[in-house]
Amino acid sequence: MSTLTVVQVGYGVTTQDLGRPGLSDMGLGAAGAADRGSAALANRMVGNRPDAAVLEALLGSVTLRTDTYTVAAVTGAPCPVTIERADGRVHGAAAYEVLLLEPGDTLRVGLAEERLRAYVAVRGGVGVDPVLGSRSWDSLAQLGPAPLTVGDVLPIGAGPGHGAGAEVGVGVGAWPVVDAVPPPLLPWPGDPVVLDVVPGPRDDWFTPEWRTTLTGQEFHVSPDSDRVGVRTTAATPLVRAVTHELPSEGVETGSLQVPPAGFPVLFLADHPVTGGYPVVAVLTPESVDRAAQLRPGDTLRFRTAR
Repeated sequence: MSTLTVVQVGYGVTTQDLGRPGLSDMGLGAAGAADRGSAALANRMVGNRPDAAVLEALLGSVTLRTDTYTVAAVTGAPCPVTIERADGRVHGAAAYEVLLLEPGDTLRVGLAEERLRAYVAVRGGVGVDPVLGSRSWDSLAQLGPAPLTVGDVLPIGAGPGHGAGAEVGVGVGAWPVVDAVPPPLLPWPGDPVVLDVVPGPRDDWFTPEWRTTLTGQEFHVSPDSDRVGVRTTAATPLVRAVTHELPSEGVETGSLQVPPAGFPVLFLADHPVTGGYPVVAVLTPESVDRAAQLRPGDTLRFRTAR
């Protein structure tokens, strides 16, 4: 069995795939990669199926040693990347580049220069045991393969072009045909990240000025944000027109739920399946991915998509 050994873990690394949708009747959210676009790109770069498990590394900062020939890619938050050969030679590499690893190689992903979450994919996927059909760690439910620790040995799943003989060209037609992709365009330092929203199911619970309040000012990411949601603050809160309690109802990833203080909480992958505060708007899928890359202290603006 081909494996990866965890040599170093920084601020936290979990295994993630497309999640476990369809279990809300059991009180379980879907979980899965917080930035689904970056995870999908990493899988595409190494030739995996979209549902292959990847590693989600907070601020990057993870080091892995492989015992086999494989292909890897790092996407998401831009991080410095190097490959150290078994004989000590260091091979320069980069995020958003297809990386060819040999037995004994050590892949080092450094601290992210910008954004929050980096994604590491290997050919064949991370083959840890699934829980309820998914290899995703759900931080709210505390369910799934546990976050990585130093010394963990991770199986690499079987895939076309993977394993013995790959280094001499066996199955070359099944290998990825892309060498690198351009990294995402990021705002200039200090510029706000723009998130597109559509009106939510309870926008009528707010005064008519809610659109102006939501889109006409800058919001800031609070330090208590996590995979459950991005908490925000701003100069002017949203004001409720309906003040009585709302019975708990279903919520989706990307929902902007507004607690009594009037500042939206943007639900990410590990959000609860129900909520008792009104949802004023919902982010587009692309904006959910951007929101998953926000760091505490970052500035953002909302923009209505229609």
